[in-house]
Amino acid sequence: MPAQAYAGKECVCQFRKGICDQSCVRDMLETPFYIACLKLKGRRCLVVGGGDIGLEKVEGLLACDADVTLLAPVAHPQLEDLAQEGSISWERREYAGAADLEGVFMAIACTDDTDVNIAVFDDAEQRAMLVNIVDVPPLCSFILPAIIRTGPLAIAISTAGASPALAKRIRDEIADEYGEAYARLAILLNEVRGWAKGTLPTYQDRKAFFESIVNGEPDPVELLRRGDERAVRELIAAAQKITHQPA
Repeated sequence: MPAQAYAGKECVCQFRKGICDQSCVRDMLETPFYIACLKLKGRRCLVVGGGDIGLEKVEGLLACDADVTLLAPVAHPQLEDLAQEGSISWERREYAGAADLEGVFMAIACTDDTDVNIAVFDDAEQRAMLVNIVDVPPLCSFILPAIIRTGPLAIAISTAGASPALAKRIRDEIADEYGEAYARLAILLNEVRGWAKGTLPTYQDRKAFFESIVNGEPDPVELLRRGDERAVRELIAAAQKITHQPA
C-alpha cells in the first residue's frame, strides 16, 4: 500500500517512531538523493512480486543485463515467457525470509501483501542492501527515476518520489529532443576516447578537446539529425589535428 496509508499505524520505516506520523513522507522532498548509474551486468537482482509492476521492474533490470530472479507463486504471462526462454530465473513461491537475499545485490518488492513488502525491506536493511518497496518511498534505500534510453545515452528524471507520473510526463516531453542524434554523437566521441587518453597529457586538455567538438560549429547534433555523419567525423579529425601538434 502507498506510504500515506501507514498514517496512525505502527511505524515500519527505518526511523521506527512507534506510530507513523508521516514525517518520513513529508521529508522526502527535502532529501538529497545521490544520483548514480549502477553497473548491474552479471549481478543478481531479486524481484518479489509477479504482477504488472513486477514485469516493469524485471524489464528494466534486463535492459541493464542484470541476473534477475523473480520470486512469486504466480506471474504475468510475459514473465512466464521470460522464464521459459531462460532470460530470468523464476522461483514459484512466496518470499521465505532473509535467506532469499543471500548473494543478492538489489531487491525490489511489489507484492499485494504489505507484510511481505515490509519483511523484504527489514531483511534488506539488516544487510545494508539496496532495496526498493514500490510506491512506498520511506521503505526504499533507492528510488527509481523515469528513464529515457537511446543506445548508450540514458537520461533520468526524478521528483524525489513526490510524483512518478510527473517524472514520466517530463520524460516523454524531452524524449524527442534528446534522441538518436545525441546517442550517435556519444558513440562517435567514445571512438576517440582512447586516442585522447593516450595523446593528450592532462584532464583539462582532454576536456577542452571534447568540448570543442560538442559545443563547436557547425553543431554536430544538427549534422547528425540531417544524416551527415561524415561531416561529424571530419569535425573530430580536425579537432585532433588542432589539439595535438607534433613537436
